Amino acid sequence: MHFEEKILTVRTDPLHATGIDILQVNMGYRCNMACKHCHVQAGPAREEMMDIRTVEEVLVVLNENRVKTLDVTGGAPELNPFFRYLVEEARHAGCRVIARSNLTIFYEPGMEDLFDFYSRNSVELIASIPYYREADVDKVRGNGAFRKSIDALRQLNRMGYGADKALNLVHNPTGAFLPPSQSAMEKEYREDLKRNYDISFHSLYTFANIPIGRFREFLIRSKNYDKYLRKLTDAFNPETLQGIMCRHLVNVGWDGTLYDCDFNQMIGLALLDRYPRNIRDFDHHLLAGRQIAVDDHCYGCTAGQGST
Repeated sequence: MHFEEKILTVRTDPLHATGIDILQVNMGYRCNMACKHCHVQAGPAREEMMDIRTVEEVLVVLNENRVKTLDVTGGAPELNPFFRYLVEEARHAGCRVIARSNLTIFYEPGMEDLFDFYSRNSVELIASIPYYREADVDKVRGNGAFRKSIDALRQLNRMGYGADKALNLVHNPTGAFLPPSQSAMEKEYREDLKRNYDISFHSLYTFANIPIGRFREFLIRSKNYDKYLRKLTDAFNPETLQGIMCRHLVNVGWDGTLYDCDFNQMIGLALLDRYPRNIRDFDHHLLAGRQIAVDDHCYGCTAGQGST
C-alpha cells in the first residue's frame, strides 16, 4: 500500500504541518567523506553549494518570521564558504542554531578554528557516529573515520560540549535492518564511550536509513531493496505521525527550493503546487499549515519508534 493511502487508513485527512518550529537549511552536497549509507550522496566532488544570495534570503526569513531555530545540514555544511556567516548572523538574530556534523570535518584543512567557532557561537551539535565500534564505523565511512570522530568528541567534551553545551549523537544502522530501541542503544553508546574513551553526550537519536541515495543503491546491489521496503511498511507506527519532523519544519535546498524534509529534497519531491516553492517567496501563514508531500520512502520515518 502506498504511503499516502496508508495515512488515510489511520487518519481522516492527509498529513499537514502543525507549524514551523525549525528552518532546516542544506548548505550543499559537498562533503569530506562519501559514506556508504548517505541519502544525500554527498562527497568531495559534489559542486552544489548554497550561494551568498540564498544565504541572505534565509537570514531575511529568520529575521522577519517567527522561526527561531536554524538547523544547518549538508553534505558537510562547514565546507560552504558562507557557513560561518550564516551561523553568526542567525545567532545575532536571536536564533537557536543546530549544526549537523560528521565529526571528521574538524581535521580537514581550513577547519582548525572550528571547535572554537562552535563554542564561541553556542552552536548545538548533532554529531553523526554510526556505531560505537571502530570496525563498523570505518566500514561505512572509511579507514580512520572512527578515530577522528573519537578525537573530536573528546575535544568537544573538553570545551564543555556534553555538559553545559548541547552535544547529541546520531546512530544509523550499518546494514539493511531497522535500528533497535533508541533508549537501549543510547545506554549502550553511553556506557561504551564513557568506559573506553571517557566521552559524555546528552542524547542519542536513532534513525532508520531511508531507501534513497547511496543506501538505495546498496539495497539494489545486495538484492535487499524489496525486502527492506517490506520491513519499513510492516513496522509502520501511526503514533509517530504526530511528532514526525516534516510537520514541524521547512527544509531549504542549496538553491533556495523549499521542501517538506531533507529526504524529499534528495528525490526532488518539492512542496505541493499551491505553496511557495522558493525561500524568496516564503509565506509563514501558508507554509505553517501546508499539506505534506509524501511518497513511499516516508515509511522510513514512521517505522517503529519513528524519526522525530
